[in-house]
Amino acid sequence: MTESVPPLQIGPHTVDPPVVLAPMAGITNAPFRTLCREFSGGRGLFVSEMITSRALVERNDKTMRLVHFDAAEKPRSIQLYGVDPDTVGRAVRMIADEDLADHVDLNFGCPVPKVTRRGGGSALPYKRPLLRAILRAAVGNAGGLPVTMKMRKGIDDDHLTYLDAGRIAVDEGVAAIALHGRTAAQHYGGAADWHAIARLKEAVPEIPVLGNGDIWSADDAVRMLRETGCDGVVVGRGCLGRPWLFGDLVAAFDGRGPAGYARPSLREVADVMLRHAALLGEWLDDEPRGVIDFRKHVAWYTKGFSVGSQARRRLAVAASLAELAALLGELDLDQPWPDGADGPRGRTSGRSRVVLPDGWLADPQDATVPGREAEHDTSGG
Repeated sequence: MTESVPPLQIGPHTVDPPVVLAPMAGITNAPFRTLCREFSGGRGLFVSEMITSRALVERNDKTMRLVHFDAAEKPRSIQLYGVDPDTVGRAVRMIADEDLADHVDLNFGCPVPKVTRRGGGSALPYKRPLLRAILRAAVGNAGGLPVTMKMRKGIDDDHLTYLDAGRIAVDEGVAAIALHGRTAAQHYGGAADWHAIARLKEAVPEIPVLGNGDIWSADDAVRMLRETGCDGVVVGRGCLGRPWLFGDLVAAFDGRGPAGYARPSLREVADVMLRHAALLGEWLDDEPRGVIDFRKHVAWYTKGFSVGSQARRRLAVAASLAELAALLGELDLDQPWPDGADGPRGRTSGRSRVVLPDGWLADPQDATVPGREAEHDTSGG
């Protein structure tokens, strides 16, 4: 890319370059956002883990910790999940009144069964009046904070909702839409449908559209912009074990030569791993718990490098920073970035059937609010 990409405007916030970290349960907590922000030079938008609206209104302890932002995080971005317009409205009003964040994103994209079986996440946009009521409640209670939404194409290929949902979002004053180019039935399998992102952009020219799905490198992000005409990108699984991808994206979107410069050696990767684990320990105020929480990241960081299965297993059961550092020190840290280090990471499975409430597909115009248990789980997924 030889020309820089225009910034993204979300309400009063200018996101330059137009790059957004996708909310991921158990991943995009404050420590991981700090890492990504450091590599980007503080540029871009970094969204919190999913916050459940009822848990926020009820001031659940875990939820209140998750809505804490580092002083350097500007704008502060919360992703909110909910199925009840009243509860979502109260949660957004609380965020605005108590200055908990500068931007609210609404989750209509989660495909996991424990969410869809209760009518939430990617199942909800099928009920058009309910979607409209939630968006209206959120925007109406935001007090000037911009409200955005993230969604999927639909439940499955026979129940696509993204174009209808896009028009409803425009009608209700939503500031921007992010589309993951998969249905809930696809889960994370198969290829993301970038053509759907282009169709949505054509259908809602009034507001920014961000594309999400299969961005594993800055080259992928540049190609998505060119092929779809979208206004920005949302990066999820592509940054797992690769927080430096945000530095690569900034360089590519600034037009500073070819993408793909961020190819660290294993020694550099090991340094990032230790910093990530240390940040988690500081955040939890408990070093061992921080290292334990870090364990799930080991396979992502080491993907492609010549690290034997036994060494990976030992790294994945480390119980302290000292032990983690010692184990990393036993590796061949002079390895350069390997050819096999790029590509899919994280969840890649597909599903043939979406778990839904009984009778959910019978009437898309039904505005009945799912039961209270739909918002029973605490935040973070």
